[in-house]
Amino acid sequence: QVELVESGGGLVQPGGSLRLSCAASGSIRSINVMAWYRQAPGKQRELVASITSSGRTNYPDSKKGRFTISRDNAKNTTYLQINSLKPEDTAVYYCNVDRLIYYNGNVRYTKSNYWGQGTQVTVSS
Repeated sequence: QVELVESGGGLVQPGGSLRLSCAASGSIRSINVMAWYRQAPGKQRELVASITSSGRTNYPDSKKGRFTISRDNAKNTTYLQINSLKPEDTAVYYCNVDRLIYYNGNVRYTKSNYWGQGTQVTVSS
């Protein structure tokens, strides 16, 4: 059994910063791509950033500059640093894994397109 747990969200003032964490727990063999998405009220879920197992990052043009994704493979964890927060950044931020391989005992399993439960980020004065 594996789990993705996001943390680090909360209420911050405009201009502030947050560092979100997403840790995959369980007997993890490998994770290829980890990513952060967000979904604001009434809007579609959108990609914020992604990172490969080797550390190659990808950001949509609209997210370049204020967002930084990183990962610690030893901890099976990805981080999202958000600077200069704006009210329009208010959303639920979700962690996503493209392909995860894990073991339950000696049995190998694969999970694809696996989501965490999300962490709320609210930017307001």
